[in-house]
Amino acid sequence: MKNLEKTELVKLQTLNSDFVTLKTQLGDLELQKHLIIDQVKEVRSQFAKLENEFIEKYGDNTTINLQTGEIKEKEKE
Repeated sequence: MKNLEKTELVKLQTLNSDFVTLKTQLGDLELQKHLIIDQVKEVRSQFAKLENEFIEKYGDNTTINLQTGEIKEKEKE
C-alpha cells in the first residue's frame, strides 16, 4: 500500500484544519450578524416608540437637537 510522504500528509492535514477553522469562524460571524440585526431592529423599535411619545408631547411640527435637547418648531418652506 502506498502512503503520502510525511510532508505531503502534514501539508494536507494543515490545509484541512485551516479550512475547518475558517468555516467555523464564518458560521460564528453569521450568527453574530443575525444577533446584531436583531439588536438594530430593537433599537429602531424603541426609537420609533420614543419618537411617537415626543410627537404626542411636543407636536409633530417640531425638531429636536440631539446634542442640546433644544426643541424648535420646524421651519416653514
